[in-house]
Amino acid sequence: MPKELWKGNEAIAEAAVRAGLQAYFGYPITPQTEILEYLSRRMPELVRAFVQAESELGAINMVYGAACAGARVMSSSSSPGMSLMMEGISYIAGTEVPAVLVNVMRGGPGLGNIAPSQSDYNQAVHGGGHGDYPRIVLAPATVQEAIDLMGLSFDLAEKYRMICMLILDGNVGQIMEPAEMPEMQPVANRNFDWATNGAVDRPRRILSSIYINPPDEEATNFRLAKRWLEVQANEVRYREYFLDDAEFVIVGFGTAGRVALSAVRAARAQGIRVGLLRPITVSPFPFQVIDELAVRARVFLVAEMNMGQMYNDVRIAVRGRVPVEFYGRTGGIVPFPDEILAEIHRIAAGRLAAEADPRGAWLARMEAAR
Repeated sequence: MPKELWKGNEAIAEAAVRAGLQAYFGYPITPQTEILEYLSRRMPELVRAFVQAESELGAINMVYGAACAGARVMSSSSSPGMSLMMEGISYIAGTEVPAVLVNVMRGGPGLGNIAPSQSDYNQAVHGGGHGDYPRIVLAPATVQEAIDLMGLSFDLAEKYRMICMLILDGNVGQIMEPAEMPEMQPVANRNFDWATNGAVDRPRRILSSIYINPPDEEATNFRLAKRWLEVQANEVRYREYFLDDAEFVIVGFGTAGRVALSAVRAARAQGIRVGLLRPITVSPFPFQVIDELAVRARVFLVAEMNMGQMYNDVRIAVRGRVPVEFYGRTGGIVPFPDEILAEIHRIAAGRLAAEADPRGAWLARMEAAR
């Protein structure tokens, strides 16, 4: 199909429709409202379910109900809205039903602002609702990638009976780029053998996330953990750029990774052997890839639009073998390629942080430049 000019949020909504989305429940919040607004027109056109709930709490519990019935269902929100959904998200995970969520991140903490940020990494990857549960988290860097990952999200959620979440900063949600849409997929009644979709000639099915007996709860946690090992073995995704001979490795996801690529190309043109690893699945995280790169790289530099959240995962993967430096912008500020290029020059010249946690040195440099 020919490429068309798509806005990120609207592209995500249309991609979900074409992936067979049956029901959407959400609540408006900037910078993701265009997803809800687009689907408020598109879903009724196709005689599919759309509800603007009274709140994010209402929306996520509607998602829970539709997920239990085996529907392809999703919701979308932005940072504070996702926080309100966390109890329902944990219930969905504990009940082992598939659901797709989209978080178009904004500056925080608190209400913050409506500018693009990556400050929800820990919430999506390590935090979220209470209890022990894993989730798949995908981080697109372009509109086309967001479209492609939207369809994949439903497939992964259903395959592993778990939550699959897209996290993108407001920049990706608001930008307009040429992109190609997939063909429309038919809405299918999948007849999952666990779904509560009406008992006529079969026994009743009851889905719940409550296990009063501790050994039963532990068995559930073990079952989720075993499933997650399968996800880790089969679903890690990432992009590599100029890593074949790289002495210095930049790690960045989403927009930060995209900006870092411009800096890497400029540094390469200046003769600096630097490469970029851009994780697409931030959960499961590409630990093994970084582990292998740490054998031959001299320094890692993590670039993020937050105070250094993915940074901790990179340090875990590196296991102390080489230095891991950090550069970030926060509060909704997007870094320029020249900023990351300056950091590449710094580490190439051997001017590394002396502290055990280089984020302290980064913060001091940022404060001095203000």
